[in-house]
Amino acid sequence: MSDDFDPATELQRLQDLKRLRRQRPYWRGRSQLDPYTAELLALHDQGATPADLRDWLAMPPRRLSVHHSTVSRWLRRTLAQRQADRRGNR
Repeated sequence: MSDDFDPATELQRLQDLKRLRRQRPYWRGRSQLDPYTAELLALHDQGATPADLRDWLAMPPRRLSVHHSTVSRWLRRTLAQRQADRRGNR
């Protein structure tokens, strides 16, 4: 065994790494769909359905796998926010 090897330190480092891997990412109110807002809204304005949007998100280079209900809820919330923003700008 080498002189600089400390099993207690290595074990602590290993446990810290395992703890980090177990943590789920917390999006703090952001959606995975938010980076694609402009594109998704443009597609929706052209007549795309939530299923079409989900398929578009799954295509490369995005490769984002989300459920239909996620896209529907995000779209409903985003359209409501866009409507509210338009009313506020008048």
